[in-house]
Amino acid sequence: MIVSPMPMRIAAGLVMFVGAAVLSSCGVGGAKPVSPPPEPVLYGWHDDGGAGKVTVRISLPDQIAEYERGGRPIGWSYVATGKEGHGTRAGTYCVMEKIEDKYSNKYGWIEDELGNVVDGDAKVGDRVPKGMKYVPAPMPFWMRLTSYGIGMHGGLIPEPGKPASHGCIRLPKDFVPLVYDAVDVGTPVIITHAPSRHGPVFPAPDQQLASSNGATPLGSPAASATTPMP
Repeated sequence: MIVSPMPMRIAAGLVMFVGAAVLSSCGVGGAKPVSPPPEPVLYGWHDDGGAGKVTVRISLPDQIAEYERGGRPIGWSYVATGKEGHGTRAGTYCVMEKIEDKYSNKYGWIEDELGNVVDGDAKVGDRVPKGMKYVPAPMPFWMRLTSYGIGMHGGLIPEPGKPASHGCIRLPKDFVPLVYDAVDVGTPVIITHAPSRHGPVFPAPDQQLASSNGATPLGSPAASATTPMP
């Protein structure tokens, strides 16, 4: 039996159909780019600079500090207090000293001659291998709270809402100068186990109210596993 050949027009159409189906099944050009999740806002600030003294209240469970001037709210920020084994004690403190450029006398890291960190959680007195050096951890905009080395200073907030320090209270790096300028020696600082009045939230930058109330948002800095802060 002889089968008649398929007309050229039909054959061409079938080839185009099959080709389109193959391309579709492979997903060529069909994948949509995945947008990264929005970074959390780490602080808000709207100090009016008016009358009244500044006070600071830090919630340990929420890892949030709230700032007031004369009883008026002027801002809030995430903090990172002492992690397990280095817990920050609740209590009523006051700022005892202010030093803009300070380094830890307890903690730091060890780096090689090329500046690569080989021990990210070193302490003063640890053995330093030949050819390497110990680097003390920076504690910018230091505000001392105790006689035994606990204070507020700028640092990383690796996971907002979770403790991360060796006992000090870290404030977001870009935010800490505002607090440093607002407080004085003698400013009261309350550290409590009570929840924050602000509450732990993670609004995206396009959802925060900076445009209407003067608050300043900050994206979370990338966490570093090699350069610790006190």
